[in-house]
Amino acid sequence: MDRRKFLAAGAVGTAASALAAPAIAQDKRQWKMVTAWPKNLPGPGVAAQNLADRITTLSGGRIEVKLFAAGEIVPGPGVFDAVSEGTAELYHAVPAYWGSKSKGILLFGSQPFGLRADEQVGWLTHGGGQELYDEMYGRFGIKPFLCGNSGPQWGGWFKTEINSVEDLKGLKFRTTGLASEMASKLGMAAQAMSGPAMFQALQTGALDAGEFIGPWTDSALGYYQVAKNYYWPGVGEPSSAEECGVNADVFAELPEDLQQVVSFACESLYNPVWTEYATKHAQSLRTLVDEHEVQVRKFPEEVIAAMGVAAAEVIDELRQDEDELVKRITESFVAYRDLIGGYMTYADNGQMNARASVMGY
Repeated sequence: MDRRKFLAAGAVGTAASALAAPAIAQDKRQWKMVTAWPKNLPGPGVAAQNLADRITTLSGGRIEVKLFAAGEIVPGPGVFDAVSEGTAELYHAVPAYWGSKSKGILLFGSQPFGLRADEQVGWLTHGGGQELYDEMYGRFGIKPFLCGNSGPQWGGWFKTEINSVEDLKGLKFRTTGLASEMASKLGMAAQAMSGPAMFQALQTGALDAGEFIGPWTDSALGYYQVAKNYYWPGVGEPSSAEECGVNADVFAELPEDLQQVVSFACESLYNPVWTEYATKHAQSLRTLVDEHEVQVRKFPEEVIAAMGVAAAEVIDELRQDEDELVKRITESFVAYRDLIGGYMTYADNGQMNARASVMGY
């Protein structure tokens, strides 16, 4: 190659490099994730960080997600509005916190006597739930994704034993979502607050009892230090889905491959998060009983039956809601619950009962 051709080729290469560099820079995004949790709180705090890291990794760094714990940019209860208004690009929380926006939202997180973790995904993926989820959150400029689940939550930490429905009346009780409405119908004074705040309230007597998640997370927050009676089953939340909410305009502006990255990052974490909860809950329960003398107690059958009556009233009110979308969400949930529940009587329920009858072989 003569000198003139060499210089011309070099000039073209230099020009191409000059054009390519800004394009690459423009293809990188820095996103703020706000969460409802303390940083690395066992369970949801860990899951939130895993999601931030996974989006960053799967995107090849084209979306760099930096996590901000509750209170660092906005308080935990403010993350929904922060993303809706564009203060942050995405959040990690649970639908149970957004009942003030619409009661229909609450069904996407947990439902008293409702769906288990696997069934929740089944409803959204195969029962029409995702379309309704998108429609509801679209009202607030948010694109929602499920990204984890705590599995069955517990009935709660009680300072005194519960022997009858009467024992519940007047109790100051921490819970959230539709479980709080069920509790209110049983005469309890339901209060919503953060997990750390629940510990302080139990300690000072501002609460008589409360539920947060399950043994793993609850152990980290120290509830066993201020209440020794740990009740099951947690019929108020047979599962509790964790969600990622992305600002809808920000999501729509992404190229298709990065939209798929965000979607897959959420979807791919659901089972790892859920199974980590289950494993760590099992390990932590042994520690609570063996080392901290926690008393694991089952709610009396009459209490469970009364909870069922109250839960049915909650769902009936949703079916009669003035908002047509809330009605459609409720009918879709009920139809899927009845469909899958009828099958599980023979499938998973049958297997679990059979296994329990021969445990120890």
